[in-house]
Amino acid sequence: MKSFFQFLNEAQSQASMQARKLNLKSDGHGGWLDTRGKFVATTEDGKLKFLKGKPGKQEEDPKGKQSAKPQQAVAAKPAAQPEAAPKAKAKDGEGEGDSSEMMGDALTVAFGRFNPPTSGHEKLLKAAKKVAVGGELKIYPSRTQDPKKNPLDPDMKVSYMKKMFPDFDEEIVNDDEMRSIFDVLTTASEQGYNNVNIMVGSDRQSEFENLATKYNGDLYTFDNIRVISAGVRDADADGVEGMSASKMRKAVADGDFDSFRRGTPKSLDDGDTQALFDAVRQGMGIKAKKKEVEEMWQIAPKCDPKGLRDNYVSGNIFNIGDIVESLNTGLIGKIIRRGTNHLICLTREDYMFKSWIRDVNESVVNYPGPSGVPSNQREIGTDAFRKYAMRMTGTFDIHNFINKYKKKTR
Repeated sequence: MKSFFQFLNEAQSQASMQARKLNLKSDGHGGWLDTRGKFVATTEDGKLKFLKGKPGKQEEDPKGKQSAKPQQAVAAKPAAQPEAAPKAKAKDGEGEGDSSEMMGDALTVAFGRFNPPTSGHEKLLKAAKKVAVGGELKIYPSRTQDPKKNPLDPDMKVSYMKKMFPDFDEEIVNDDEMRSIFDVLTTASEQGYNNVNIMVGSDRQSEFENLATKYNGDLYTFDNIRVISAGVRDADADGVEGMSASKMRKAVADGDFDSFRRGTPKSLDDGDTQALFDAVRQGMGIKAKKKEVEEMWQIAPKCDPKGLRDNYVSGNIFNIGDIVESLNTGLIGKIIRRGTNHLICLTREDYMFKSWIRDVNESVVNYPGPSGVPSNQREIGTDAFRKYAMRMTGTFDIHNFINKYKKKTR
């Protein structure tokens, strides 16, 4: 005969297994908290029920138990619709189409390098805002910095983005824990969002679509994931459609301020544009009077594909076993296969991803010097040292490290 405690444990086992999968923690009263301590779900009939809206705003009764009010705000899981396939591609053209197809209650995210920010990025953000009507929009700039392809540090980059795109000041998120698209999606899932739209450039739609849907139900759980293109980009065009961060870095390497200026929106005045130009030049290690730059295929591979290809074929870069970072998704992994113009990589958590050779960079763990960061960032016991050690070991965050070694639930 089962004991009363065995009966309770079996009743909650399904909810507990799902909660462990999403890194949720029990409050001891049938409620569940995400990794940031926000109340996001309750247990009903042995299953998790997520709350609508922004989690973390629920009230508690004097005894510490969750009040009935949050229970009433539980979102019912929408009925499955046969035409809504998670892997269905969205059409190009800035999210055009019937608004009912865009899942207005979903979270819309844009994850990218923005290094440096350009007028082309403004087009992407406007398209994302159009898609997000009725729901939330969050813009996550990546956290990587290096002198070749990411000359601006994250804080400086965010500061310029807010100046260049003032209409998106509140949506731009400066969070050093959001290092990859997996971090963004996992956090959104923990916060109780059922649907997510990922806004990307047309040349990156396939990569994000394959990666995001592949691990749905493993790293995170969404009813629908839509990867939407901001429109076709023509690399040979002179206007916004052809603007890219590669062209901006090339302009800095060439000392061509006029070309650089044409790549910034009108909202940025000449003084701030010159300051941005100088910041990119300093980040790239270019002296004002003496031109000392890396070869063009290193700082702007899209502008010198032949140089990149020749070095790749010769085995000078991206060999089996090297640790690289995807500049599009922020994922870091070891190269396990070299294709004709792409790489197959494996993260430390055994998640596989594919990237074109133009879209990867050697990770900080390949840094040839003694440390890779100033000594004041390696003081034991500081957050700076923790972040440095995590970068050196390829660990994205503490949760990923724990997930790597925790017991699998299925």
